[in-house]
Amino acid sequence: MVQGGAGWPEEPGGSVARRPDWRDTLRNASDLALVGILTTVAALPVLTAGAAVATASAAVHHWSENESWPGIRTVLRGFVRALLPGAVATLIAAGVAALFTVNLLALSRGVVPGGPALIVVTVLLAGAVTGFAGLTVVQLGRLGGLGWRQAARQAGRTSVARPVIPIALTGVLGLVAVLCGLILPLITPILAGYTLLALHATVRRIERGPANR
Repeated sequence: MVQGGAGWPEEPGGSVARRPDWRDTLRNASDLALVGILTTVAALPVLTAGAAVATASAAVHHWSENESWPGIRTVLRGFVRALLPGAVATLIAAGVAALFTVNLLALSRGVVPGGPALIVVTVLLAGAVTGFAGLTVVQLGRLGGLGWRQAARQAGRTSVARPVIPIALTGVLGLVAVLCGLILPLITPILAGYTLLALHATVRRIERGPANR
């Protein structure tokens, strides 16, 4: 990433404002790709996945609001502080994912009654949970990467007041899953940064409404 000015990892340096050009677009694209790669690497120990996602979401939110990335020290401090709560969130997410997987496998193999109808219900419920999880990650980024419970509560209130938001986030995450699983699995780490930006941008766009787009 380009250091100084709007580039991560340096703080804003007070550079003279200028009209964005192709170099800014290229720099932003490379920055987001690097965010995705670093997030993936930080999540490899598994229990650090929650902290990695929380820290990356906070960084993407900072960039979205300020057009600059937070400093490396800020990012590292945030990651360390997010390790324990992030590990708990990771275990919960893994448990929920495992529960849905086991249920779908049992239904598809006829181990438990229900048939196609219950499979559809389970898939829809899994999609709703996925959208809620995406919204929680966005809210967590807005909180600076800390406060999973508060982020989940805010996501719950938003889901009730504006259900279109978690539905839209389910679509975003579903599209990413298709790209990663079926078409471009090798670039999954790169797509992670763009996925976080898409989640934040989708929520912000819907919140602002048609009049402010």
